[in-house]
Amino acid sequence: EMASRDCLGWAARDSSGHLSPYHFTRRAVGSDDVSIKILHCGVCYADVAWTRNKIGGTKYPVVPGHEIVGIVTEVGSDVRKHKVGDHVGVGTYVNSCRKCDNCENDLEVHCSKGHVLTFDGVDEDGTITKGGYSTHIVVHQRYIFRIPENYPLEFAAPLLCAGITVFTPMMRFNMNQPGKSLGVIGLGGLGHLAVKFGKAFGLKVVVFSTSSSKKEDALTLLGADDFVISSDENQMKGYEKSLDFIINTASADIAADSYLKLLKPLGVLVFVGVPSVVKFSPFNILLDSRTVAGSLVGGLKQTQEMLYFCADHKIYPEIEQIPIQYSNQALERMINKDVKYRFVIDIANSL
Repeated sequence: EMASRDCLGWAARDSSGHLSPYHFTRRAVGSDDVSIKILHCGVCYADVAWTRNKIGGTKYPVVPGHEIVGIVTEVGSDVRKHKVGDHVGVGTYVNSCRKCDNCENDLEVHCSKGHVLTFDGVDEDGTITKGGYSTHIVVHQRYIFRIPENYPLEFAAPLLCAGITVFTPMMRFNMNQPGKSLGVIGLGGLGHLAVKFGKAFGLKVVVFSTSSSKKEDALTLLGADDFVISSDENQMKGYEKSLDFIINTASADIAADSYLKLLKPLGVLVFVGVPSVVKFSPFNILLDSRTVAGSLVGGLKQTQEMLYFCADHKIYPEIEQIPIQYSNQALERMINKDVKYRFVIDIANSL
């Protein structure tokens, strides 16, 4: 094994969530491991939730970040999938049991023993994982994605959580059929990518938002076909029984019944955002055989397929690059929905 190495990151020490420089040690590169020099890391709401202990159980100090891209600098003796110099990425998890039915069927995120989170997770050796707000990371080769050489690394970062979060249910429910119609609730980091994927699939895409300020971006920047203010009953009524699919990317509570009524018979409403509660009348799914579903990020195989799809179709997230010294302000701005549409930390030039 190669020697363990010191790493510089930014960490939160308590539930204030305030991030500051933090030195720690990454594990030695084992026979199946890859060491990656981190160049960029996307900023996700999970970074807020964990650093501020909103879910409970955060193990401080915590180094956040699970939208990681960089360059391979070392490989273990048994690594065949990656070589030094490769452009690679790491997403929301870095380990699983690799033996259960789900792991064997490319659903590692649903590992029966639980997948290991990229940060603040407990790895198989008992150590606490630390994420991408850092100079380098060591990961088992199975959990590393190849970034196509022609795809800019800074744009790849948000795909590894926000992108795959919306891509997975779209593929699962066949939301890739040209000519069908898709409703997207919320136009943030996830929603804007759902619009981009929908248009790449050849769908008619309608954005639903509570804020009229999002209209120009939805129609002009992202290419949506229509924009609806969800609080306007007349606008909503105009779409009754007209949509094949709806994907809810918002974490605020929504009037689920009002959206279910917009679906055609056999239509699907998928939740990828996390409202505090979801209430709807059973009749709104029974009478027209509609489906209400939830979805997490995807398995490793599907994530890799998404990266190739984005490169082939030139799908690029809308990002604002920042130095790591701005990360505390970025988290505050994200809480206030003041970002279009994903922060990406320029690790290489600021840490």
